[in-house]
Amino acid sequence: MKNIDDVCVVIQARLSSERVPRKMIRPFAETNLTDIAVKKILSSNIIPKQNFYLSVHEQELKDVAIKNDVNIFHRSEESALWDGDNGAVLGKMYEWWDKLPFKYIVLVSACCPLLKTETIDNFFKKYLESDSDGMFAVIEKKNYFWNTESVCLSTLTEAAMNTKTVAPIYEAAHCLYAGQMEPIGKGVWMGDFRNKGEIELVQVPEKEIFDIDYEWQFEFYEALYKHTAEKQK
Repeated sequence: MKNIDDVCVVIQARLSSERVPRKMIRPFAETNLTDIAVKKILSSNIIPKQNFYLSVHEQELKDVAIKNDVNIFHRSEESALWDGDNGAVLGKMYEWWDKLPFKYIVLVSACCPLLKTETIDNFFKKYLESDSDGMFAVIEKKNYFWNTESVCLSTLTEAAMNTKTVAPIYEAAHCLYAGQMEPIGKGVWMGDFRNKGEIELVQVPEKEIFDIDYEWQFEFYEALYKHTAEKQK
């Protein structure tokens, strides 16, 4: 079991996204994605506020942290402009790895507006209680999958097409991640996926992990977010 004082929670955001420009600060359901994510952490029942950081470079994003009175990790311009294809190592994108005074980190995506605080709390609690250094959120899929050679990758219990009898397979949820800080400086985040069982998988509700990567998703999920909020009134 981990000491809660050794685990921080980080939301990382930037404004240089090319597919959906400025998506983290653009108006979204009368607020914005960054503000929504920050408020979810602040409403947590178990995450200490002093352990929570918003990792940002642009002043508009820092203003969200200031408004909500949360810690700011002042990420560099280089980190904020990292595009995933320029050969930058993890230690540059996640440059807090050796600068924040914590041994472990839980990283929460701000691009999933339907992700609930309860789900974040459950993931955080599981990580505290786990002996694993790495933890990764996944969703369960019961469907048929093939590789490029048309070989079925799903485990079937009968020849007939019946997804009820298919053994589940798990897909990355891309919303919650956890791991040790120090290995990030060596290019390892959460552990080595090639080693069976090294990264503990935690199932999360599929209906919460809609990730905004494209313009149509921004518009669609905004409408869905408004609809969900209205139903909860």
